[in-house]
Amino acid sequence: MTDLAAALRSAGLETDASALARSLYASDASLYRIEPQVVAFPRTEEEVLAALAVARETGIPLTARGSGTSIAGNAIGPGIVLDLRRYFNDLISVEGRSARVRPGIVHAALQRGAAPHGVRFGPDPSTHTRCTIGGMIGNNACGSRALAYGRTSDNVESLRIALADGTVLDHGAATPAAVQALVDAELALIRTEFGTFSRQGSGYGLEALLAENGRRFDRLLVGAEGTLGIVLEAQVRLVEDAPYRALALLGYGSMADAADAVPGLLAHPLTACEGLDRRITSLVVGAPELPAGDGWLFCEVTGASAEEARAAAEAVVATAGVPSRVVTDPAEQAALWRIREDGAGLAARSLSRPAHSGWEDAAVPPDKLGAYLRDFDALLTDSGLDGVPYGHFGDGCVHVRIDFELDDAPGRARFRGFLEAGADLVATYGGSMSGEHGDGRARSELLSRMYSPEALALMGRVKHALDPGNLMNPGVLVDPDPADAAIRLAAPAAGPLAALRADVHRCTGVGKCTADNTASGGVMCPSYLATGEEKDSTRGRARVLQDVTAGLLPVTDPAVGDALDLCLSCKGCARDCPTGVDMAAYKAQVLDARYAGKRRPASHYALGRLPELVRKVPARLANAGLALGPLAKAAAGVDKRRSLPRLDRVPARKRYRTAPETPDVVIWADTFSDFFSPDVVDAAVAVLESAGQRVAVRTGSECCGLTSVSTGQLDHARKMLTAALADIDGITGRDVPVVLLEPSCLAVLRDDAHWLVDRTAQVRTFAEHLDAIGYTPPDLSGTEVVVQPHCHHNAVLGWGPDERLLRATGATVTRLGGCCGMAGNFGMEKGHYEVSVAVAENALLPAIRAAGPDATVLADGFSCRTQLADLADVRALHLAELLARGAAPR
Repeated sequence: MTDLAAALRSAGLETDASALARSLYASDASLYRIEPQVVAFPRTEEEVLAALAVARETGIPLTARGSGTSIAGNAIGPGIVLDLRRYFNDLISVEGRSARVRPGIVHAALQRGAAPHGVRFGPDPSTHTRCTIGGMIGNNACGSRALAYGRTSDNVESLRIALADGTVLDHGAATPAAVQALVDAELALIRTEFGTFSRQGSGYGLEALLAENGRRFDRLLVGAEGTLGIVLEAQVRLVEDAPYRALALLGYGSMADAADAVPGLLAHPLTACEGLDRRITSLVVGAPELPAGDGWLFCEVTGASAEEARAAAEAVVATAGVPSRVVTDPAEQAALWRIREDGAGLAARSLSRPAHSGWEDAAVPPDKLGAYLRDFDALLTDSGLDGVPYGHFGDGCVHVRIDFELDDAPGRARFRGFLEAGADLVATYGGSMSGEHGDGRARSELLSRMYSPEALALMGRVKHALDPGNLMNPGVLVDPDPADAAIRLAAPAAGPLAALRADVHRCTGVGKCTADNTASGGVMCPSYLATGEEKDSTRGRARVLQDVTAGLLPVTDPAVGDALDLCLSCKGCARDCPTGVDMAAYKAQVLDARYAGKRRPASHYALGRLPELVRKVPARLANAGLALGPLAKAAAGVDKRRSLPRLDRVPARKRYRTAPETPDVVIWADTFSDFFSPDVVDAAVAVLESAGQRVAVRTGSECCGLTSVSTGQLDHARKMLTAALADIDGITGRDVPVVLLEPSCLAVLRDDAHWLVDRTAQVRTFAEHLDAIGYTPPDLSGTEVVVQPHCHHNAVLGWGPDERLLRATGATVTRLGGCCGMAGNFGMEKGHYEVSVAVAENALLPAIRAAGPDATVLADGFSCRTQLADLADVRALHLAELLARGAAPR
């Protein structure tokens, strides 16, 4: 590995052969794990060609990779992995209805570049926020709107391609003579076995080389999964986006019933016809209303006007004759499409056992889809398995996640048996093993059940003609590896974190964490947005922890520390990740194991034990110590550029020593509200009393243990949490509601307590309690409020009651997505300052600057208010302070 990396570096490439990189790039979004020898990051065409030259000279194979969202194992390999997304991602030009791009450009970036020209790239896979155009070319991806815009192959105008021998074929180049001769000798075979229906995605698209199809060599490369060449540049067709869209939602008794209806609906000018199962939609909190049914078709139509689009949707409804809704509101349509886009992740956790890919992309002609689904369901039942079908029903393409048991030999044997039976079933319907994801390592071995020996032999000859050394993504399509080889879950659990194995394998690798989710109010993954490094994504961390729980990496390995160092423990992934990964909880357990019996970083003692310190040291003495500045920061492991928050001279515990005997509500004062922000407690009491509530404030020695959790001191956290829960139980046992004002502390009691001590507390947010008592907020019309919801509030508690309350005030409310970048102790610690600031610059700080000095900034989290004071010199308010200010006499 050292020699290989050195050879690549000598050729000018940035490389990484570390244990961390090999772990990060050993998996994509598939079931498979194949560790590469080295990862290379080309910046130019010359560097791609140099990497190919090293592969030829060393005989080490090369696999091109985009965003690693391949579900079939197309983007992993045992030699050199070429990461094209990081640097080789230019939008070269947009001219008219055409764009020229490098293969590493993310689909959404191309759309942003094309939008000012009034055009877009037509195909739109569910991973469009992070998949690359090169990856789409590799798999011949389609997406939901292929009915209108076609597959990727229909939208590629020309390619610039590097072949294995270093030859570069420019845009529009003729098919190499040796390949064309092979095709011309087998015309009847190609015409009868290849390209028989629109979603025949398996194998090579040899029909592209027929005379009647223009002998398009570039289109042969589309769907070849990087086994025949590397795309250096692509010219793609752009289309005008429809000005208005409408969505007809049609409800059916089952997915098979929905499939039966598809042929009759295709007479309408549909841009999309997607199938979705109730077991997926039921996982989405606050999902838009769907018509009666257990399965639905989402049928999209367009129009030159809103009325025309609605009329087209109503016509679809009339044809269907089933329970229905027509949705024309763009925001509601977007919410519905987000459910569909998260289908793979949601389906993975929709059953009683974890569900997996592996057989998730079969396609049959649409007029056979209903019958196929019934037979497929019977096959699942006979195999003792369950699955959740969804997908591009208008094209006959079915995605499904199945509860394969892959962690023991009998389970893997059942997996293999099902793959073979499933392949035979698809073949009987004249279908394709893959409709758009490619065959990869999941289905290449099964092509013999779909193609004749002669067709397979022809594909092998084409591969050999272009890649005689088998250097390009070997083990895929031609001379394939077994479909049940290199299964990631096959490694047995091992090491001190073995109990985390199932949790970290919740990550399926779909990579939503590598996209910017803030525009839709999401948080995940702030560190990745700041650095662009795979190791700083939720997916990257999960991959490393999967290796830790399999005993492939010790928990003390530097790779583990590197992967988790910039995790903010924001819990954004707990909500935004479609498979429910909670990296904050995993990080706490890793830190606990990593530092067991060892000396910890200074910040773990100073910040991790903060609640105890402030209870023991008088505010006057503590603030005198903080005034030492650099010395205090160095001792506490705090970055020298950070200010240190001061303790209030009169904490809440001194302000509320008496309480009504029979309160209507108790404010359980957390450490931050008690010692640092007692004015927030004052404001909350004032608001509640103005609503006629008798309020008690509970202060004492109990703490939720938040800072011990975030620094991985879990025995100590459990001790504190147990005491806190007992104290709260003593209050709620008298039927008195308990309110907390600090979202992160409340989240520990309602969420982390479950995995720490196997129980939770009945506690409310301030807004939840106000909602429960029917509180009428003050009139804040004319007030502009910019809100930074605390990450834990957003992810664990739900910010809906807060938003409804704020809207009811009449204020103009701007809710921000993303994290503030402080995230408790993270932003204070040495080594995190730059990333903390970069996270704040993603959404928070630009919004504050745009709002101007007259805007009111709302941030319930103490850490968020600290960040705003530090970086923007803004005094942010808690919700209680805003309401108290609005209710005060003017």
